[in-house]
Amino acid sequence: MIRYKVTLAYDGTLFSGFERQPQQRTIEGVITQKVNIMAKNPHPSIVVYGSGRTDAGVHALAQVVHFDFPFDLPVEAVYRGLNSLLPLDMEIVKVEKVSNQFHARYDVSGKRYFYRLDLGEFQNPFKRHYTGHWRFPIDMNKVQAALSDFVGEHDFSSFVASGSTARSNIRTIYEAKGKLDKNGNELQLEFYGNGFLYNMVRIMVGVVVEIGSGRRPVDDIPRLYTAKDRTQARLTMPASGLYLKKVYYEGDDPDHPTKLAKTHR
Repeated sequence: MIRYKVTLAYDGTLFSGFERQPQQRTIEGVITQKVNIMAKNPHPSIVVYGSGRTDAGVHALAQVVHFDFPFDLPVEAVYRGLNSLLPLDMEIVKVEKVSNQFHARYDVSGKRYFYRLDLGEFQNPFKRHYTGHWRFPIDMNKVQAALSDFVGEHDFSSFVASGSTARSNIRTIYEAKGKLDKNGNELQLEFYGNGFLYNMVRIMVGVVVEIGSGRRPVDDIPRLYTAKDRTQARLTMPASGLYLKKVYYEGDDPDHPTKLAKTHR
């Protein structure tokens, strides 16, 4: 069996998330079906393992999966074969042959998420599936101050939705940055860390925009770490604005000053 590492992009709008579910259209379900079709398996037996889940409506620029294939095909053949089978809201970006010891989930050392927030007074109908929406004025100095409080190792219990199965809510954020795209009238936020909890980024974005709009004190994030109370973080921003931008494995980011810890999700 040959192990392939596959990087894929998808528009999450019409998917019920990544994880396979009965009677639901999911990323894992579709890619598993297509891999087995390519292998000409009458009884689908090839299992696809992802780097982690994305929720319904969340997009990915570079999700990573792996699977063991019964034939030793050139990576170009797998790349072209899968892309020819996939629906138009999914695309294979890259295919690699890897060691049988590689695991798409357990070998992850970090992830980078990106969030787009439309700042128009009303929801743009052409962006509604690809951005969140915030109609109130934003002070970027307050946004930048808030983002700096996310960097480091913290207990994110106030930033995790109910239903999480994580053993620990402690995570390390290596980078949190934001910019205002005036041409697109968007606030764009990016988070790079060793792992993220259920709905964590969407909750973090909600806290940031409340701070940026003057609805919270600029220094409120340290208080939320201490509170460990999800209800005090309040908002969960829409899934439509969230993108999994990159999944890191050991050696992917050699210039990072901190040795990346294994992700928890």
